[in-house]
Amino acid sequence: MITHSEMILILDFGAQYSQLIARRVREENIYCEIVPCNADLAPYKDKNIRGYILSGGPASVKEPGSPRLDKAFFDTAKPILGICYGLQLIADVFGGELVRSENREYGPAKITVTGDSPLLKNVPRESRVWMSHGDSIKTLPAGFMSIATTPNLPVAAAASEKRNIYGVQFHPEVMHTEHGKQILHNFLFDICGCKGDWTTESFIESTVRDLQEKLGNNKAVLALSGGVDSTVCSLLLKKAIGGNLHAIFVDNGVLRKNEFIDVTNMLSSLGLNLHPVDASALFLERLKGVEDPETKRKIIGNTFIDAFEAEAKKLGDIEYLAQGTLYPDVIESVSFKGPSATIKSHHNVGGLKERMHLKLIEPLRELFKDEVRRLGRQLGLDEKFVGRHPFPGPGLAVRIIGEITPERLAVLREADAVYIEELHKHDQYNKIWQAFAVLLPVKSVGVMGDERTYENVIALRAVTSTDGMTADWAKIPHEILGLISNRIINEVKGVNRVTYDISSKPPATIEWE
Repeated sequence: MITHSEMILILDFGAQYSQLIARRVREENIYCEIVPCNADLAPYKDKNIRGYILSGGPASVKEPGSPRLDKAFFDTAKPILGICYGLQLIADVFGGELVRSENREYGPAKITVTGDSPLLKNVPRESRVWMSHGDSIKTLPAGFMSIATTPNLPVAAAASEKRNIYGVQFHPEVMHTEHGKQILHNFLFDICGCKGDWTTESFIESTVRDLQEKLGNNKAVLALSGGVDSTVCSLLLKKAIGGNLHAIFVDNGVLRKNEFIDVTNMLSSLGLNLHPVDASALFLERLKGVEDPETKRKIIGNTFIDAFEAEAKKLGDIEYLAQGTLYPDVIESVSFKGPSATIKSHHNVGGLKERMHLKLIEPLRELFKDEVRRLGRQLGLDEKFVGRHPFPGPGLAVRIIGEITPERLAVLREADAVYIEELHKHDQYNKIWQAFAVLLPVKSVGVMGDERTYENVIALRAVTSTDGMTADWAKIPHEILGLISNRIINEVKGVNRVTYDISSKPPATIEWE
């Protein structure tokens, strides 16, 4: 773990907004981490923790088995901010009285500031906040005072300045809370005394130094996908170890139109020690006749490992494998969550570590996607590349519903290229988190000229999001969608119908498979 001059630790009680809390803290140039509320905090003993934030959560503090903190935790001299469940837990631990609301309060509410507290400095006397809770505080513990109310709540915010503990019943991290950013700013700077010196420049400096110390003169291999994450990861490593980084870019046969050539040229121009491998025939042979999406993903993952390993063996002794793992992946693997069903398997190269006996390094594992994009700009990547939409590891294989064939790939590549070209042309691309075309496993009747046709259907997908965890369908103007549809039908042989997907996530996923 890289040493930071200061940090905030967020204890996660299963809240849907935990990542958003972290993003808001980092927007203030303060490093933070999310850990499960039941985590062993011993590894953080020697870290410069300036304060703690206790997240919300779906449980009731009064329910048997609900997540708790030992009272000894609160003996810290460091400031604590409880949000929603976090505040209720604080009240319960110190002897306050909670009541179960007959109806869960969810949505906008108006708070009135009633107490003089540094937490609410520069917050107007009345403002709008976002509530999401089932319990509320009836009586505060001794030593605490209410500093804000709502028409329904005698305690919408509370403080014990003697104990350096604060709490809010609403969610300051969401945009629906008018002055939430100010409240968090007050906690971080006025109460915790943070400096706000965690910047892109400081991250590059400390990460490069850490990589140099860790890797020394040893070689590292990196699996390049041509996406933002792996490219930024490669530039950081190049800065640290130069030619000892070997970046392997495998053509898996399911890349977008001209992707292998364009990305190879772009990465070579950056001075990377690049090893392009065209394994497309091998991938397509193994995918022949396969329709199940999970099977596709596993075949692509296993074949990638075979192709990558074969190339890496040509390089001699390799000590390290680098991956562009991001912080949301880390959080999802450790967050305080109950058992959950597998939605889909993730495409990664984790199996290489054990198979090739390599040590794993993940220089971006502390960053969110938007932070990686900022890092890319700082490292000199072209803006058009930095702003590229996410592209799944299994590529077009999960955008062709059903069997993968060279003919079906050709149709999808052309349709997708037209779609993306028009989004750029009409200044829509950068307003969208992710956009792509999908080839459906159905054919439809159409008329072209005087002839009846029976051809493929293309579905267009475009979503807006901040991190991909939730997403809404993008409201692309109808006239632009019309132009895209006309071009695809007229220019892509084998397509006679185009549809637009207006599903949000949840309940749908962003990708179709």
